[in-house]
Amino acid sequence: MFVHNTQLRVRYADTDQMGYVYYGNYGAYYEVARVEGLRHLGFAYKELEAQGIMMPVLENHSKFIQPAKYDELLRMEVSLKELPGVRIRFFYRFYNEQEVLIHTGETLLAFVKMDSGRPCRPPQVLLDLFKPFFDED
Repeated sequence: MFVHNTQLRVRYADTDQMGYVYYGNYGAYYEVARVEGLRHLGFAYKELEAQGIMMPVLENHSKFIQPAKYDELLRMEVSLKELPGVRIRFFYRFYNEQEVLIHTGETLLAFVKMDSGRPCRPPQVLLDLFKPFFDED
């Protein structure tokens, strides 16, 4: 299983009148977590686009346990439980500064050729980077 953690400080612009992160901003937080996870592996999302591949979101699920608040430093954990195929499913767990689990989420994305809009397999270089996390040896 691949797991990566990154941190994000809640900005004032991300919050509602109560000082809580507005629910619509969690999708952007998911993107930060997954892009930084890929970057940690040595693969930048812009490399996908340079190869003519994009990753649109097909599904987005969120569970709000406790609010994230203005100026909190969140630990965002992103994980993959299986090697991607044409689709890739990310799981998210967000923790506040006290290490309390405050949010969980899941997104399903597809690898799609930009020129045709057709689904495709992920680039081999990306699969090669993920493979060591899923070897059964």
